[in-house]
Order: sequence, then structure tokens, then C-alpha cells
Amino acid sequence: MKYPSNVVSIHPYFKVHPGKLDAFKDALPAFIEKVRSEPDNLFYEFTINGDEVFCREAYAGASAVLTHLGNVSAPLAELFKISTLTRLEVHGPAAELDQLRAPMAPMNPAWFILEMGK
Repeated sequence: MKYPSNVVSIHPYFKVHPGKLDAFKDALPAFIEKVRSEPDNLFYEFTINGDEVFCREAYAGASAVLTHLGNVSAPLAELFKISTLTRLEVHGPAAELDQLRAPMAPMNPAWFILEMGK
């Protein structure tokens, strides 16, 4: 699959609080349902390793990321009651990341600037 040149991927890692993994898993379908309405979402999926949950997601540009963050803000706030965001990476072209730096600053992401690709 060929992706647009402005792709931004987000890589959040959550540490689920003890005894809350089932509640975390129960919350995931609501996220999937919300993302279905986002036309510029390229992929969105969760993987789990013990009590660590990773969300693999990508968007066609910074504006799509901002739309997504607004779309999932309420359910995400609920997840933060039963988990901790241990790491957040944002990957993409510098021009797209620059549009996200201020709005995403409170989440303290690590910024990965695209250098080259096919």
C-alpha cells in the first residue's frame, strides 16, 4: 500500500494499573468505533504484552492527528484513570510535526523526524 508523503504515526504505550487489564480491554471497541469515522486515519490497532498496551496508528497529516485527538479525548481521559502513558512517540515529516508540537506538548512526546523512505 502506498501512503501519502505527509503521514504522521503516533506510538503511545500504556501501563495498565494492576487488576484493570480487563477494563482496559473492554474500553478498546469504543476507540475503534470512533476512529471509523475519521477519513484520514490510515490504520489503528492495539497490541498487548502483559500489562502494557500499545496503540499502532497513523494519519494523513497533522490536521488528521488533531481531529483524532479531539475525537478520542473523552474516552482517553477514562483510560488514564486505569493506566499510565509511559511513552509517546510521534513520527513524521518535520513540517507535519511542527504543527503538532504545541498542541501535543502536554503529553511530552518524543519527536521522530522522517529523514528518508521509499
